[in-house]
Amino acid sequence: MTKASDILIVGGGLNGPALALALAQTGHSVTVIDSLAEKVRKNAAFDGRAYALALASQRLLDAIGVWGRVAEHAQPMLEIKVTDGHAGAGPSPFFMHFDHAEIEEGPMGYMVEDRHLRRAFLDAMAEERRITQLSGKTVMSQDTDASGVTLTLDDGSTPAGQLVIGCDGRRSGTAARAGIKRTGWDYGQTALVCAIEHELPHHGVAHQFFMPPGPLAILPLTGNRSSIVWSESTETAQRINAMSEADYLQVLRPRFGDFLGNIRLQGDRFTYPLNLTIANSFISDHLALVGDAAHGMHPIAGQGLNAGLRDVGALAEVLTLAGRRGEDIGSTLVLERYQEWRRFDTASLAMATDVFNKLFSNDNPLLRIGRDIGMGIVGSLPGLRRGFVREAAGLTGDLPKLLQGRPI
Repeated sequence: MTKASDILIVGGGLNGPALALALAQTGHSVTVIDSLAEKVRKNAAFDGRAYALALASQRLLDAIGVWGRVAEHAQPMLEIKVTDGHAGAGPSPFFMHFDHAEIEEGPMGYMVEDRHLRRAFLDAMAEERRITQLSGKTVMSQDTDASGVTLTLDDGSTPAGQLVIGCDGRRSGTAARAGIKRTGWDYGQTALVCAIEHELPHHGVAHQFFMPPGPLAILPLTGNRSSIVWSESTETAQRINAMSEADYLQVLRPRFGDFLGNIRLQGDRFTYPLNLTIANSFISDHLALVGDAAHGMHPIAGQGLNAGLRDVGALAEVLTLAGRRGEDIGSTLVLERYQEWRRFDTASLAMATDVFNKLFSNDNPLLRIGRDIGMGIVGSLPGLRRGFVREAAGLTGDLPKLLQGRPI
């Protein structure tokens, strides 16, 4: 048996390392297991992928010592503009405009490229003596008894701990091995993801343009660059992604518009099928699920990683406080506190993104009139605007201490 850690984390993407650092800094020993080799995960090549980090998520990264490693690569999001319309026809005259100046705390959030975040997490974990990284290893089985969990890896090693935490995505093997089923559905949409260079500065403004097939998000990166998340029907998305770069841009331009001048692709192009999937339980005996392993939702509000980091903050706080009281951190009694804290919030967010997508991803004239009037009303009322800005910044609800920027 491999030397035991207090906690085993399966999945070394973003949520897993964030949780490992948060737990290690409160005295827990942690083993992080990922199927990809470290050199693959640390690849510095720009590939176009980026994340919208809410202000509360930035505070968590700062609290666990990661933000300083990526701050110079982060682009503040100072405004959000939401419009509705058709490709090539321009937006509706009704819109919503949110400005960070309506709150006192600072920018609503930051855009950070995937490559910078992953490298920062790997470097921070390497410097933390309480974290053991097992890269290029696949979990073959997990066995639970009264004392905890033992995993069997593909190299025959058997790391053990009081608790295993699944941070291994929407098709979580950790959840499947525990017999946890999922509820959800497919949207029949696929997200086209890329990065572009543009002629004019974006001034830190994020745009969300709703069209009948799905939304187009234009998210500011450092320099004259933006990240694109563009939803189409799955059949259309596959056809577009197979096009040459010139043809791809030809399809994108009427949707994108000319407000940033000439555009060209930078980095690779990706597609991601869009679905809603929520684990029927976030916990089991000596087991918890975090991030997409617990809940995967439509990217319409850019809240996937932010919701995962809320899980990280909540679970780290629950386990740390339980450990200080001498409780068994793997017990169902302790883990229920995490589930009660996060399940309603994530279910509500998932349902909200589902309803919002269905409301806007159509060309029904009655719904179109209703949503345009609704956007006009929200845009004209300062109190409502401020509430939306605080929501976008992740400052509402029962926030874990780390997301308040406070130590546990």
